[in-house]
Amino acid sequence: MSYTPTELMICSAARLLEDGAMVVVGTGAPCAAAMLAQKTTSPNLTLLFEAGGVGPQLPRMPISVGDSRTFYRGIMATSMADIMETCQRGLVEYTFLGGAQIDQYGNLNSTVIGEYEQPQVRLPGSGGANDLASFCWRVLVMTPHDKRRFVERVDFVTTPGFLTGPGAREAAGLPPGTGPHRVITNLAVLGFDDATKRMCIESLHEGVSLKDVQDHTGFELVVNQDPATTPKPTDEQLRVLRHEVDPHRYIIGRS
Repeated sequence: MSYTPTELMICSAARLLEDGAMVVVGTGAPCAAAMLAQKTTSPNLTLLFEAGGVGPQLPRMPISVGDSRTFYRGIMATSMADIMETCQRGLVEYTFLGGAQIDQYGNLNSTVIGEYEQPQVRLPGSGGANDLASFCWRVLVMTPHDKRRFVERVDFVTTPGFLTGPGAREAAGLPPGTGPHRVITNLAVLGFDDATKRMCIESLHEGVSLKDVQDHTGFELVVNQDPATTPKPTDEQLRVLRHEVDPHRYIIGRS
């Protein structure tokens, strides 16, 4: 079966969510990835939503984190405070986050483009992004790949990645072992080098070259070895994604 870049990103993200894990998700592509994982390889994946839904069996794509569907057949209907406390206690393996900019250390910006006092663009801000990135064990990002987003240094650190490099998160008081884990784009799957904490290439999507990825990145990526090829979506993944997760193509229908 043929597939789109968006479908490849969602299927690649779904593979990262192992059975039995807990993940905080929002709406859009991250929610589609979590739903796909729950319906295929990870039936015991527990989804948490910032508004308080815990462990729902989503009947269809919610339109917001407070949508009643985020509580459907859930194990608990609680509050934002309880969701954040659960993350703070170290019980949540994954969170999906995003932003207008991401840098080589995985810091995200969703606050301003340009100087903070006189910005070129004022963005929505943090919401719960700072808290989730600070306390969940692994941060996952899904984003289009271009130089405007992948910048050497973000204009504002809304969401902490590895900050300025090795040891910086711990020096800021954040829990050791937490931080950015994977960045899934329309060109590649990216990770972070253990020694330098800089962004590195884990795999290239089929038909994409190393040069293609570097040309769309505003900083030098770490290449430790010949990158693998990102696995294609399986027929089963595509069937479930298209007919059960997003039958009205709210997400996968976007160009």
